[in-house]
Amino acid sequence: MINISIFPAFRRFMMAAPLFAVALGATAQAPLSPYHPDRNEVASLYKSAAELDSLVRNKAYRLGVRPRWQAGQHNFWYKNVLQDSVVEYIYVDIASAAKKPAFDHERLAAALSKATGKTIDAKKLPVTDIVYAKDAILIETGGKWYSCHPGSYECTATTAAGKSVESVNPGSRPRWERGDWMSRNTSPDKKWKVDIRKGNIYLLPEGGTEIQYTTDGTEKEPYGEVRWAPDSKFFAVCRTHPVEAAKVYYLLSSQPNTTRAELKSNEYAQPGDANTMFEVYVCGVADKAVKKIAVDSSNDRPSFRWRKSDPRYFTFERADRGHQRFRIIEVDRETGNTRNIVEEKTNTFIYEQRIFTSYNDDKDEIIWGSEKDGYMHLYLVDGKKGGVKNAITQGEWVVRTVDSVDTKKRQVWFRASGMNPGEDPYNLHYYRIGFDGKGLVKLTTANANHSLTFSPDRSYYIDTYSRPDVPPVTELHRTADGKIVTVLEKADISRLMATGLRLPEVFTAKGRDGKTDIWGIVCRPRNFDPNKKYPVIENIYAGPQDAFVPKNFSTYSEMQSMAELGFIVVQMDGMGTANRSKAFHDVCWKNLGDAGFPDRILWIKALAAKYPYVDVDRVGLYGTSAGGQNTAGGLLFHPEFYKAGVSACGCHDNRVDKQWWNEQWMGYPVGKHYEEQSNITNAAKLQGHLLLIVGEADTNVPPESTYRLADALIKANKDFDLLVVPGMGHSDGGPYGRRKKRDFFVKKLLGTDPPERNIATN
Repeated sequence: MINISIFPAFRRFMMAAPLFAVALGATAQAPLSPYHPDRNEVASLYKSAAELDSLVRNKAYRLGVRPRWQAGQHNFWYKNVLQDSVVEYIYVDIASAAKKPAFDHERLAAALSKATGKTIDAKKLPVTDIVYAKDAILIETGGKWYSCHPGSYECTATTAAGKSVESVNPGSRPRWERGDWMSRNTSPDKKWKVDIRKGNIYLLPEGGTEIQYTTDGTEKEPYGEVRWAPDSKFFAVCRTHPVEAAKVYYLLSSQPNTTRAELKSNEYAQPGDANTMFEVYVCGVADKAVKKIAVDSSNDRPSFRWRKSDPRYFTFERADRGHQRFRIIEVDRETGNTRNIVEEKTNTFIYEQRIFTSYNDDKDEIIWGSEKDGYMHLYLVDGKKGGVKNAITQGEWVVRTVDSVDTKKRQVWFRASGMNPGEDPYNLHYYRIGFDGKGLVKLTTANANHSLTFSPDRSYYIDTYSRPDVPPVTELHRTADGKIVTVLEKADISRLMATGLRLPEVFTAKGRDGKTDIWGIVCRPRNFDPNKKYPVIENIYAGPQDAFVPKNFSTYSEMQSMAELGFIVVQMDGMGTANRSKAFHDVCWKNLGDAGFPDRILWIKALAAKYPYVDVDRVGLYGTSAGGQNTAGGLLFHPEFYKAGVSACGCHDNRVDKQWWNEQWMGYPVGKHYEEQSNITNAAKLQGHLLLIVGEADTNVPPESTYRLADALIKANKDFDLLVVPGMGHSDGGPYGRRKKRDFFVKKLLGTDPPERNIATN
C-alpha cells in the first residue's frame, strides 16, 4: 500500500485535483466540504445512536459453542440461544461426525411438563445438563434430574449417576507463580523443623533440644520462607528488609449521613521510591552454619528450587530493578557461591511480566522464553551446565503464551502470532512443537484470531475464530494432527446487519519507518454518506504492556456508537506497544511520551488519502488511564494534528504513577526524561480543546495526577474543562462521563451544540 501522506508533492496534487472516492460506491466528485450538522440534525443523530444501542441487542446468533462433554466419551452437547430467545440443544457424536438435535424438543417439553407438573415451552426448554445413559437420557431442569426414555419420552424423577464435563481451557501460570513461595518448615525426612521466632531461625530436632541459628533477625527484619533440600541436610532461607511504601491520599466528598468528606489513603510506591529488599542464606544442619550467598540483596523476592539430581545446588530467579537483567542463579550450598545458569542483559528493557520459565527437574532442563534474538521465543536450557542447548521456536514471529509443557512427550503447546505471511500479525494461532524445535503442528490455520478449548482427554479441540470484520466460525478438530472433524456453527448476523450496522474495516498503513505495517480498525455511522467529510476520533491506548486493537468479532462497541453521531472513529496500535518484534516494542523505552504518535498520525493521513470523506483537519482522540495520558499528550506534543481530546484518569506524569509499571518502561533510576515527557511539565503547550475526567476515588492512578495537570493548565492561563466524578474509581467517568465525552466532541469537532438536557419536559 502506498502511503500518500509521505509524498508531499503528490499529496498537494491530490488535494488540488478532483478527488476520486474509491470506497463504498462513491464516484468522482469535487473536494468535499466539512460536515457540520445543524442542531436539529445533531439531535436526530443522538436519537439514532441511542436507537442503535438498543437495536443491536440479541441480534446475532451461533457466535460460539460451549460444549458439555460426556464423561469418558468422545461426544458432547451444547446449547444455542436463537432469535426471540428460542433455545436449541445440539448433540455431537465425534466417531460418526454426526451433529443433530440432542432430543425431540417438542416431545421432551411435553414429557417434562407432565413429570414436573409445570408447563414447559418446547422453544425455551430450561435444561441445565444432559447425560446420555445406556437406556435413557438424563435431563437436569429446575435443579432436579429426570430419566427420559429415548423412544417413548416418558420421564421420571431420578438421581444422576454423573454430570457432563466442561471443556479444558489451555493456559499457563505466570512466572511468579511457577516456583514454590510457601515456607516449608519441616524437613522431608520429618526429623527437623525450622521455627521463626522474633525474626530469628531456630532448628528443632525431633525429640531433641532446639538450636538457635541467628541472633540478628528482628520482627521488623525477619528471616523466613524456608525451603529444605531433598536430603534434609540443608535449608535455604530468605531475610526480608521491608520498606513501607509511602501513602497517596484521596477524598470521598459525598459520603452519606455526614457533612464532612472522608480522607482515604493507600500505600503506593512511585518510581524511584525505596523497595523492600531480600537476602538469601543457606543453613547446614550438621555444621549449624548460616551462609549468606554471594549475590547482592534484591527487591525481587526469591523462589527456591533444589536440584533433584544433586541436592548440593538450588536455583532461584532474579530480575534486577530497572528491568535490564534477568538471571537464573545456581547456589552451591557447601560454599554459598553462585553462578548464572541463564543471564540476559539488554540496553532497553526485559518485559519481566512475560518472562517464561518451566523446569523439567528429571532431566535438569529449563524452558525459557526470551526476546534476546529480536522476537519472543522459547529456548531449551541445560539446567546443570547452563547455557542454551537449542532454540525451540525461531523466526520473525512472536510466542505469545505457553499453554502447557509435556515433559513425557517432550512437547510445548503454545500460542503465537505473526507466523502466517499476509495475515494480521496480531492474530492468535495455536501450535505444539518438540523440545528439539522439530515437529511443529499448526492447530489453527484460518486467517483469523483463534480461541481453543479441549476435550477432557485433549483428544479433540473446538476452535472458534473470527475477525472484527468476519463473524465467528466454530469447528471441531482432532488434536493429533489438527485435522478438522466438522464445522459446528457459523454465526448468523443477518438480523444484526438488518439494523444498518456497518462492521469495522480493518485498515493498514506504513509506520514512521516506511516499512512496518500499522494495523487498526475504522468505524463508520449507519447513515454514512461518502459525499460528506467527517471528523475523525481516535480511541487511543498506547500502554506498552500489550496491543489493544480488537481482533475478534464484536456485535457492537462504544466506537460504533460514537460513530453514529457523525464521526469516523478509529483505533490502531502504534510502535511502542507489544506483541510484535522487540525493536517495535523498544520504541517505548524511556519514551512513553512518544505513544506511537508518528505512526498514528501517518495512519490517519493514509486513511484520509484513500477516503476523501475523512477530514484530517478535524481529528480528536480519547482514552482512559495510559490512554488518558496519551490523549493529553497528543494535544500537547502534536497540536498541529489533534484538535480536541477527552482524557480520563490519565497518569499525566510517570513520576506520580505506580512504580512497577513505570519503571518497567521509563527505566530506573528516575531521570530527566521523566520530567521532559510529563504532560504537567508541558501543560503550557496546550492549543486544542481538552476535557479532563477523573474519579475522586481512583486507587489505580492517583487523582492528584489529573489535579496537578489542571493546576499547571490554570497557571499557564489555558482554557480546558474538568469533570470530577464523586465516589468513582479508575474509569472513563461512567455513563455520565461517556455522555460528556460525546457532547464535547460534537461541540468541538462538529461545531454544533449537543442536546440541551436541563430543559423541563411535560
